[in-house]
Amino acid sequence: MAQSLELFVDPITGMTLGELGSIRHFRMIEGSYHADVSMGYPVEGLQDQYQAAMRDWIEDPAAVLDLSCQTPPGKALPGVKHVIAVASGKGGVGKSTTAVNLALGLNSAGARVGLLDADIYGPSQGMMLGIEEGRRPEIQDQKFFVPIRVHGIEAISMSMLSSEKTPMVWRGPMASGALSQLLQQTRWGDLDYLIVDMPPGTGDIQLTLSQSIALAGAVIVTTPQNIALADARKGIEMFRKVNVPILGVIENMSYFRCDECGKIHDIFASDGGKSVSVEYGTRLLGAFPLDPLIRKQTDEGHPPVVSHPESDVSKEYVIAARKAAASLWLNQSQTTPKPTIKMNPA
Repeated sequence: MAQSLELFVDPITGMTLGELGSIRHFRMIEGSYHADVSMGYPVEGLQDQYQAAMRDWIEDPAAVLDLSCQTPPGKALPGVKHVIAVASGKGGVGKSTTAVNLALGLNSAGARVGLLDADIYGPSQGMMLGIEEGRRPEIQDQKFFVPIRVHGIEAISMSMLSSEKTPMVWRGPMASGALSQLLQQTRWGDLDYLIVDMPPGTGDIQLTLSQSIALAGAVIVTTPQNIALADARKGIEMFRKVNVPILGVIENMSYFRCDECGKIHDIFASDGGKSVSVEYGTRLLGAFPLDPLIRKQTDEGHPPVVSHPESDVSKEYVIAARKAAASLWLNQSQTTPKPTIKMNPA
């Protein structure tokens, strides 16, 4: 028996289309159903998959789906709708690798994306994006930085304003001032999302960002072992204190898969990211393996999402990026009336 399209579960949010209020039109045209569905997260690349699933759900092999994205409204900065911080309580958990691949994942999914490297002391996004050392952003009106465009996204980093070999020997207020300058004097170009790669910890720079602009949410990066989870909790608590929603948790180095036998080894314990997600009422956006190729490709300036888009890990990054954007959408829609569904059944 055919089921109502309102009961179809969106795999990214885990909610039905009826709960999401995403069905704009659903009608019978010349003997087949036509559905117009709008999501609040980027959907490029999902059309065929969702249409096939919809056809099975309503038992109409000729049903047609028009799937689109309507990014939630917002204006965090001039030229930027939403700012998402990617943070960790401690270093060495793969936060910067996660940030760059999430940014590229959102771009792959159809969003307009920027990446701001806010790790003032140890900026790495210039290298991870393959921007040659010495390349500098253009200056407009003798005041504004123009982000460098690479791999389809816009990017700015302190590494693009100084030598990669020159350490930033600054006290906290100086580092916070540098971040404020990057935030306020970068001329972004009509972005849906700006991903901010935060420095590790819960110090001045994190507070400066939280207090300077309206953050749409934060993604917390951790590894499964207890010491990393303890620091991840501190990061979550810090953002909660300044009323920044947690969009989800990403667990890095979740496991290692043996090349020879295919056996999975939990080197740093298991399910730590999932347990923290449950503890704080958020979601696990993704769990990524300890994979030398992720490190190698990113170090060489060709992150896997752009260098090997068909690989399993790249697809998982895109899914994680969609889920983060979906969390942002759902946070905003809780206080926004849902659109009216217009039904024209046969």
